[in-house]
Amino acid sequence: MRERLVTFGEIMLRLSPPGYERFLQTPQFVATFGGGEANVAVTAAGFGWPASYVTVLPPANPIADAVIYQLRGFGVDTSEIVRAKGRMGVYFVEAGANQRPSKVVYDRDQSSIALAGPGSIDWARVFDGARWFHITGITPALSASAAALAQESVEAAKARGLNVSCDLNYRKNLWKYGKSPVEVMRGLVTYTDVLIANEEDVQMALGIAADADVQSGHLDVSTYKALCEKVLQAYPQLTGIAITLRESKSASHNGWSACFHDGKDFLRSRKYEITHIVDRVGGGDSFAGGLIYGLLALDSKHEALEFAVAASCLKHSIPGDFNRFTLDEVNNLLKGDASGRVQR
Repeated sequence: MRERLVTFGEIMLRLSPPGYERFLQTPQFVATFGGGEANVAVTAAGFGWPASYVTVLPPANPIADAVIYQLRGFGVDTSEIVRAKGRMGVYFVEAGANQRPSKVVYDRDQSSIALAGPGSIDWARVFDGARWFHITGITPALSASAAALAQESVEAAKARGLNVSCDLNYRKNLWKYGKSPVEVMRGLVTYTDVLIANEEDVQMALGIAADADVQSGHLDVSTYKALCEKVLQAYPQLTGIAITLRESKSASHNGWSACFHDGKDFLRSRKYEITHIVDRVGGGDSFAGGLIYGLLALDSKHEALEFAVAASCLKHSIPGDFNRFTLDEVNNLLKGDASGRVQR
């Protein structure tokens, strides 16, 4: 039996105006669920890899019950989710189009996971039979106690010999409790094997400068090779770093690719031109889930990188946080089937 992937973080109620409307343009919201680490678990489970998701949710709460029910529907194991005091986090997403950017508004203060701290989760039980643990920089941004719980999680994972991946996922609107991202994230990355990031994440979460112009819509790949080497030098225990390369020409048109450096080889994926983006939220999580699946199941790191980019490219066509593509669908894109022709 394949050894499990475990992910840990906050899942929230996601509220979005219909289509491309602005907030409260009409008094309606489409309600779904989402959160970086849950998105990764859903992605991996969709590709057939056993995945467990761990979080803290409020007790006796029908919205929290619905979260668990939906995750189980995707094949994600939810048996180690903890129910404790607090509330469900909520976030609002307004989809951008053309020159209008997407907007996110968070409402997650005093959520159950923000109130949780070390000792809230039995990591020895959670990691029993697991092979890989994934976390992001979002949880440590919620509160000092959540940051301490996140640190506890990676230390426990490494103590049990798991591979640990961390997506830095810098969110400037969350770091409000007094500590800077660099103070917190450097300690967490010390226990990480595979790091996932973009250029802003590396600069803001680790304090490592990125000499890259992301506003022009054109990226110089050589600067990313140098950035990877800086990170690998600063954190020599890393077995690899993946950086997503998003060329933002508009909210609706992005160039999408990624690179991976394992300390020896610098790998670059093919680039996809995504010209009619439906929803980019969750695209990076689909990349992370695809990369973890690829590193566990495929024959080479380059294959894993190409698989992750293809999976996340497809995610841009789906509303909501979750990746809803199968292994066969991703492989079809990898084989060159990008025409979008009707299948019948």
